[in-house]
Amino acid sequence: MAYDRYAAICNPLLYSVTMSQKACSVLVTGVYIMAAIGAVAHTSSMIRLSFHGDNVIHHYFCDIIPLLQLSCSNTYLNELLVAIIGGFNVLATTGPITVSYAFILKSILRIPSAEGRSKAFSTCGSHLTAVGVFYGSIIFMYFKPASSHSMVQEKVASVFYTTLIPMLNPLIYSLRNRDVKHVLRKVLRKRRGPPQG
Repeated sequence: MAYDRYAAICNPLLYSVTMSQKACSVLVTGVYIMAAIGAVAHTSSMIRLSFHGDNVIHHYFCDIIPLLQLSCSNTYLNELLVAIIGGFNVLATTGPITVSYAFILKSILRIPSAEGRSKAFSTCGSHLTAVGVFYGSIIFMYFKPASSHSMVQEKVASVFYTTLIPMLNPLIYSLRNRDVKHVLRKVLRKRRGPPQG
C-alpha cells in the first residue's frame, strides 16, 4: 500500500507502469514467501517440544505464545525465534513504509497549492492510521517482556489485531470520501443534540 501511494504521488504519470500486474504479483508473492518461511520455522521448532497435562489453550485462537506456555519443555529457542522472525517482519515491512512516506512527504511539500497538499495528505492519512493501529497492537502483543505477560491483555490485543482492525479498515479508508465525511458529521451533530444557548 505504501509503495502504491508512493507511485501515485511521486510518479503519477508513470503509475500504470510502476504498479503493473507484474509488480503487484512480485509484491504478493514476496508476502506469501515470507509468511511461509515464518510458518515453517515456527512449526518445525514446535515439533521438538513436549506437551503434557493441560491441553486447553485459554486464548482467542491458537497463537504461538499461548501454545508455548503449555509446553513442559524449554521454550527459550522458540521464544527467540518469535522475537527474530517478528522483528524481521516488522523491520522488513516498516522500513519500506517509512522510506516510501519520506519520499511522499518530500513530494507533497513541493505541491504548490494548499488544496493539492491537503488531498495528498488525506490520501496517505488513512493508510498511515490503519498501519499505525495494526503495528501498535502487534508490537504490544509480541514485543513486551516475558514478565509482563497477561493472558487477558494478550486476548484483547489478539482480538484487536485479528478482528477489530480488519473491521475498521473499510471505515478508515472510506473517510477519504467526501460523502462519507458529510454523513458522519451529520450523524455526530444529531448525537450531540441541538446547540444550547
